[in-house]
Amino acid sequence: MADTKAPPVKQPRVPDARTARAVLHRRARELALLPALLVVMVIGAFVNDSFLTENNIISILGSSAALAMVVLAEALVLITGKFDLSLESVVGIAPAVGALLVLPAAKAGFGTELPTPLAMLAILLVGAAVGLLNGVLVVKLKLNAFIVTLAMLIILRGVLVGATEGKTLFDMPDAFFTMATTTLLGVPVSVWVAAVSFAVAGAVLRYHRVGRSLYAIGGNREAARAAGIRVDRVMLGVFVTAGVLAAVGGLMRTGYVGAINANQGQNMIFTVFAAAVIGGISLDGGKGTMFGALTGVLLLGAVDNMLTQAQVQAHWIQAIYGGIILVALMLARVTTGRAQD
Repeated sequence: MADTKAPPVKQPRVPDARTARAVLHRRARELALLPALLVVMVIGAFVNDSFLTENNIISILGSSAALAMVVLAEALVLITGKFDLSLESVVGIAPAVGALLVLPAAKAGFGTELPTPLAMLAILLVGAAVGLLNGVLVVKLKLNAFIVTLAMLIILRGVLVGATEGKTLFDMPDAFFTMATTTLLGVPVSVWVAAVSFAVAGAVLRYHRVGRSLYAIGGNREAARAAGIRVDRVMLGVFVTAGVLAAVGGLMRTGYVGAINANQGQNMIFTVFAAAVIGGISLDGGKGTMFGALTGVLLLGAVDNMLTQAQVQAHWIQAIYGGIILVALMLARVTTGRAQD
């Protein structure tokens, strides 16, 4: 006798309500910075009449370009669930090495007087080398990323002071200042470079398999490995990329300041983490977007400019940044409903 039982009806897949809420919360957290930025702009206009002028807006963008590159570097590392505290020291040591290689001994250089293009290449190579060393220690030797990169920060800071003998380096070739001093459509080239870098990183994270791999590794490293992702190779690539981006940020800072001193980049990592965290980059890994990180940079740049125009002392600005980080962490706890390790 033939089986007359009807086949089961396949039910349409209904999106999980918790997943939908989580996505909505993340989007709301990112977009929440836009009204916050608007509020800062309005307050800034009351603090100083020149705050909303074209020249001051361009000044905010120009002064934030170097920070943006380092925030981009840190954001990529954070998405994979790791830390890199040494990026602030790369901001100082990478351009300093390039300057020392190109400057004559009479101007505190090494006396090698390398051609300028080779010095520019050396800056990028220093950033890549630091990132690779961090990656090997963290990924291959399984050492704690926080401790490794903290140690690297201290080492590089000491090397920078020793190599420069505590002196400020001047009279570098024009190439060291080009990104900050050359403008395109009235905006410094450094701003365009930062904008393009964020756009490319955002597109890769959203559409390319490498970007999806970063989120997968940050969400669950072992599951990503089981899915066929070459976790170690991807992580090494992230650390190297972060080092190169920080080196470019250091070159931007050099051009903006007009010199390289032994303290370049010092304490920058606090502002970097502030921008990344308020921009929605999760310290637990696997979450965050480049749009959120960029708005975090712009918000801090506007706040810094406003407080500076209001003649607030630098140490109070750092205290305010610390408060911003705490508020952002509490906001993340409320919106995600998850405890942070």
